[in-house]
Amino acid sequence: MLSETDRRKIYVGFMRYLSNLREPLALTKPHLLLAVNATDDWIDGNAASYNSALPVQARTNMTASQKTLLFCAVALMRVSVNFLRSVFGGVDG
Repeated sequence: MLSETDRRKIYVGFMRYLSNLREPLALTKPHLLLAVNATDDWIDGNAASYNSALPVQARTNMTASQKTLLFCAVALMRVSVNFLRSVFGGVDG
C-alpha cells in the first residue's frame, strides 16, 4: 500500500496530466483523491489474485516489482501505445 504522500503525488500528477490534455474530469478533487485511494487499496487487496492468474513460470520467477511493472505495461497499453512508449521506451519489437 502506498503512503498518503505517494497517493497525493499520483492525484496531483493525474490532475496535471488531464489538464495538459485539456481533458475534462467530472470529479471534484476530493473525489479524485478517494478514487486514487480506492485504486491503491484494490491493487493491494487483489495482489494474490493477480499473482495466481500469472502462468507458473512468471509467478515463480518474476520479482514482485517485475510483476507490478508488467501489470502497469498492460494497463498503459489499454490507454495508448504512445503512453506505453513514454514510460517503457521502444515497444515495437
